[in-house]
Amino acid sequence: MIPMVSIILYIVSLIILFVVIETAVRRGINSSIVGQAIEKKFGITEEKKKSFFDHDLDDER
Repeated sequence: MIPMVSIILYIVSLIILFVVIETAVRRGINSSIVGQAIEKKFGITEEKKKSFFDHDLDDER
């Protein structure tokens, strides 16, 4: 029973780590000079998805 729980927790932690790294890389590339130059030159843009983390509690808009 215990090894099964640890395996499940390991897999879930790997999925969370993957999502965090993927998001960091995407935001890093999109905000870099090279990413902005590619967007200008080729017109490639990514749809901006609203996230729960984009909304701040002190945001007054």
